[in-house]
Amino acid sequence: MSNTKTSDAAVQLDLSDLDKWVGKPVIFAELWDPCNATDIRRWVMAMDYANPIHWDQEFAARSQFGGIVAPQSFAVAMDYGHGCHPACVGKIPGSHLIFGGEEWWFFGAPIRPGDKLFQKRRFDGYDVKDTSFAGPTIFTRGDTEHRNQNGVLVARERATAIRYLREEAAKRAVYGKEKANPKRWTKEELAEIQKLRYQWILSNREGKSPAYGDVKVGDKLPRRVIGPHTITTFVTEYRAFRQNIWGTWRWNVPEGVYDPAKEDAGFASDMTYDHDARKVDPRMGDGLYHGPSSGHLNLEKAENIAMGGMYGYGASMNAWHVDYVAYWAGHNGFIWHSTTQFRSPAFEGDITYIDGEVVDKQDRSAYGCPVAVVQVKMSTQTGETILKGTAEVQLPY
Repeated sequence: MSNTKTSDAAVQLDLSDLDKWVGKPVIFAELWDPCNATDIRRWVMAMDYANPIHWDQEFAARSQFGGIVAPQSFAVAMDYGHGCHPACVGKIPGSHLIFGGEEWWFFGAPIRPGDKLFQKRRFDGYDVKDTSFAGPTIFTRGDTEHRNQNGVLVARERATAIRYLREEAAKRAVYGKEKANPKRWTKEELAEIQKLRYQWILSNREGKSPAYGDVKVGDKLPRRVIGPHTITTFVTEYRAFRQNIWGTWRWNVPEGVYDPAKEDAGFASDMTYDHDARKVDPRMGDGLYHGPSSGHLNLEKAENIAMGGMYGYGASMNAWHVDYVAYWAGHNGFIWHSTTQFRSPAFEGDITYIDGEVVDKQDRSAYGCPVAVVQVKMSTQTGETILKGTAEVQLPY
């Protein structure tokens, strides 16, 4: 048995069930159907991404794309488990998890209505660190490869999950009771938020791409604001991930292969999927009503897993990052590589400011073209940083 201890001998992690999956293919699940334009529209609506090439049929038809096209962030919605599941295999008794970050590589193939993505997933491994949040904390990594129905490589993702002991995190109470009493915004404050939101929408609605030669290190991207985050926005986001709609996926395990996907991960019983019961009552396996994601929208469950209050989804935060940079880059821009680290969830009642800056230009990049490197920070109304990320972006020369 592999155990990891901190200076407090009572805090102990049993990692023996993780070790046997390191480097192995895991999670054989597949969405049944190709995507359609409504799936794409639902996605950008949930992410509050008002780029018209993704939802306005007439605008998109007049564009160089000739019709609705998905944003690069949409790749995560074409997958079962949005990348997190291959980072969460093996039982850690008494544990739960939150999403810790994402890294994406894109390969130039856009997703359009009618496309279907097929995945290969593997558990890469883990590191153990001591954190103020939960003491001994496991940072697990899962890899996903996405190819379309023609075998074309669309994207690769590496997801990081943060797995921790519920009791230890609850004892430390980093996210305290104040999260259960979200900020209430005045009409005047909401009007200012909407004003900033609208200014960002207008900042590049036509999709004009800045020329690489004109972009300078130190250039600032227009500020974006998302929120206030509410139960309504959380539910809208959750249902835009196609796997979370009843009956959209199946297990597709190759003959002779064992898949740990259905195994007990060590979560609390009310935070664990019931795969047998979901065959009759699909709520028992959709995560929102019952399962690991139900803590996002259930205050009691959120407190039981030491989150303090209702909170949003890491995969949504990564999508905000990708969409934000892509909007600035315009119709002729392309993100080749993106990486994000999540510092804190987006809690109910907060807003999220997104700010970006060009921090580097690479005339010769690994992608065979010049790229601008954009650094992104997300923060709350109190100035707390909840995400840091970078994106390497091709622009017209």
